Amino acid sequence: MTTPAKLGLIAGNGRFPFLLLEAARAHGLTVVVAAIKEETDPEIDTRAAADPNIRVHWLSLGELSRLIETFQAEGVTRAVMAGQVRHKQIFSSIRPDWRLAKLLLSLRSRNTDMLLGAIAKVLGDEGIELISSTAYLEPLLAKPGVLTQRPPSEDEQKDIAYGRTVARAIAGYDLGQTVVIAAQACVAVEAMEGTDATIIRAGALMRTARIADDGFLSQALTVVKVAKPNQDMRFDVPVIGVATIATMQQAGATCLCIEAGRTLLFDPEAIVAAADQAGIAVVAQ
Repeated sequence: MTTPAKLGLIAGNGRFPFLLLEAARAHGLTVVVAAIKEETDPEIDTRAAADPNIRVHWLSLGELSRLIETFQAEGVTRAVMAGQVRHKQIFSSIRPDWRLAKLLLSLRSRNTDMLLGAIAKVLGDEGIELISSTAYLEPLLAKPGVLTQRPPSEDEQKDIAYGRTVARAIAGYDLGQTVVIAAQACVAVEAMEGTDATIIRAGALMRTARIADDGFLSQALTVVKVAKPNQDMRFDVPVIGVATIATMQQAGATCLCIEAGRTLLFDPEAIVAAADQAGIAVVAQ
């Protein structure tokens, strides 16, 4: 009997690692999971217990040497990153081992792309190729067009046009990928806090603005999320889930624009159903 090919999975938080795990297993791959103690859902152990071709190794965020040693011991030559690692974890809570500390000192800047790109190079030098995080998940990439029953209104389309210009600019500096717009004014820009926190902050700001300005900025919020201009599909790919729609509804956002072909939709049918129920327009451009 031929031994199934192996895939290393560096698992962050959220549902992304589980979706990729299922897709890889559907392709007959044995999956060696490097689960990050500070991020990965412990449910990953339950999945492994039910499938002998899933093996889980727990390690801390800063243990780059142990990650390499684990994959090498398992015979892994290809790996994928899936799931968010919170930016504030990367830059504040991390306890780097000697290899990661050396890498951090060598960086001219410590943005996400620079750090993860350097880690990818170290893995490659050790015989472990980091492949696209959308591998095996191509059907979940957003297709162009209006995804919901309701298309964006004329005002929302204006906010989308302005928001895409702003979002692409900040994404080019690797600051974030999401902006929140109202009446063609930028209400919030994503930084280390992540998309959901940015949307919640925008909702809070708008409630304050409505009180202070007696409705001057009373229009609903439009959320625009883009990929980076030179998006490396191996990491930090834009993702949207049902939780995004719930967060938008909580914040009073009525429209979501994402980037077609470069944004992953986790459970597309559920996302569209939730958006339709909330009266939120979703469009991919």
